[in-house]
Amino acid sequence: MSSNVNSVQNTLKVALGLCVVCSIVISTAAVVLKPMQTANQILDRNKNILIAAGLFDPAINTNADVSAMFAEFTPKMVDLDAGRYLTADEMQQLGLNPETYDQKRARNDPALSDALSGDDDVASIRRRPRYATVYVIENASGEYESLVIPVNGYGLWGIMYGYLALESDANTVRGIGFYEHQETPGLGGEISNPRWQAQWPGKQVYDDSGDVAFSVVKGGGAGTNQVDALSGATLTSRGVENMIEFWLGERGFGPFLRNEVQG
Repeated sequence: MSSNVNSVQNTLKVALGLCVVCSIVISTAAVVLKPMQTANQILDRNKNILIAAGLFDPAINTNADVSAMFAEFTPKMVDLDAGRYLTADEMQQLGLNPETYDQKRARNDPALSDALSGDDDVASIRRRPRYATVYVIENASGEYESLVIPVNGYGLWGIMYGYLALESDANTVRGIGFYEHQETPGLGGEISNPRWQAQWPGKQVYDDSGDVAFSVVKGGGAGTNQVDALSGATLTSRGVENMIEFWLGERGFGPFLRNEVQG
């Protein structure tokens, strides 16, 4: 007697076969597409750095312009605890490369980051990486023209990731850009709106005593150290302010900016 093609056994065999085939297809696609995904991630990162520095205008420039424009920058690695650049020997010993270093991944690696708590964690990020990549534009004399630093901090729904660009004095803001966040569209999500970001250039981060004085104030924006808060997004606005306070402060890039940039 011939076996029943509709038996449970045959059904399981077909289902198993389909699972195996689908797994092979998905695995192959992941391997084949990985280089393309990595290239797109690098393109997106570089474009956001250029936007923060005021060098890329999405209304004028295209993705094809990014590579040539980004060539103006030199990526360098910073030891946040020591407040200085890492040497080539140190980077080799640590296995770090400024062009491929993933600060988000390092933040979750106990070997590359430190836990934060209490007043140390004003940005509510829980862990801070020990090293960071900064992006520098220097003139022919080796003097700073611009510096872009990575920043992140908790908003309303999650951590906001962006880049802050500073002028050569390491105090005057050149621009800001956010490339990842979970804030509410139309409210906190307006941190990505070019009109809101247009307030930032020319603002000062520090006061005359060298303390972080930058604030995001409702109805403000007229002061040297102020930008206007986002309407209906108090917690997001506070999160942005806390983010700047942390990353430009003593646990962030503050010591590095004093030692290496401001001299």
